[in-house]
Amino acid sequence: MTAQGRPLALTLGEPAGIGPDLTLGIWPRRVDLDLPPFYLIGDPDFLERRARALGLSVPLAVVSPAEASAAFARALPVVPLDLAITAEPGAPDSSSAPAAIAAIRRAVADVLAGHAAAVVTNPVAKNVLYRSGFADPGHTEFLARLAEEATGQPLRPVMMLWSSELAVVPVTIHLPLKDVVSRLSTGLVVETGRIVARDLTARFGIARPRIAVAGLNPHAGEDGALGEEDRAMVAPAVAQLRAEGIDAVGPLPADTMFHEKARATYDVAMCMYHDQALIPIKTLAFDHAVNVTLGLPFVRTSPDHGTAFDIAGTGRGDPSSLVAALILAARITARTPALAPA
Repeated sequence: MTAQGRPLALTLGEPAGIGPDLTLGIWPRRVDLDLPPFYLIGDPDFLERRARALGLSVPLAVVSPAEASAAFARALPVVPLDLAITAEPGAPDSSSAPAAIAAIRRAVADVLAGHAAAVVTNPVAKNVLYRSGFADPGHTEFLARLAEEATGQPLRPVMMLWSSELAVVPVTIHLPLKDVVSRLSTGLVVETGRIVARDLTARFGIARPRIAVAGLNPHAGEDGALGEEDRAMVAPAVAQLRAEGIDAVGPLPADTMFHEKARATYDVAMCMYHDQALIPIKTLAFDHAVNVTLGLPFVRTSPDHGTAFDIAGTGRGDPSSLVAALILAARITARTPALAPA
């Protein structure tokens, strides 16, 4: 059950991708999958066309967020966008980016107003957004900016990929590898560790999270022989986190952190760059890992996959990650105090 019985706000994502397919496909299985109530933000006419193309019989109920939970048992609740969507499966068009952006804006507004318990986002295509003039690097940064604009508080979003097998946090995210060293700092590692520890306690109920911190260089720098960054930046950050009472260890050689016995010693692995974190979790939990944004004033989860244009409209998409994202959002919000209605 979501916080105070409020539904989850699910964004449409890229209309030409598999997000609409997966959402339409899981609603008829809502009981078997034990799905929490949610509503989809999108264009009802577009969704009806996509359901027909997929051969799905999915009744839609155009609702307000307040009506979504009651409607969920009989129809897929849809909170309409004031935008017509014309994109076809696998073929983004001029309606794609405006629809994806508007759905995210509406979901954030709804959760900040207390009408929804959490934001769950279907995947977007960054290149489609960029061509429309979208200025943020991705979903995570856009969500943080919207929250900052609404609350007036500066925020530092942190991306965590979570699964039952492994949870990982990249300290730097969408950067070319050549830029990682110049952007990495002791302060950034410390700040990230604080947010991870705080949210794992507050939202995941882990009293004293165990954080394993990966080194940047092979063998965690081999005491400077393979690079000074681990000795000069990462080790002092771990020492500072420990001084603050956070159970952090490292820097650890990344190549020995992810086997089964090693994973049993920590709750989350904090990695220095994107692929160092995402390769192991996508190897272990490709179909069911969930993207969780920490550091926001609301809960946000997302499937850990892309738009899959090549199979959009075919019905072959695997909904496991979307289902996991919805269930995890409900689990987190059940223990996280809900925002009061505006």
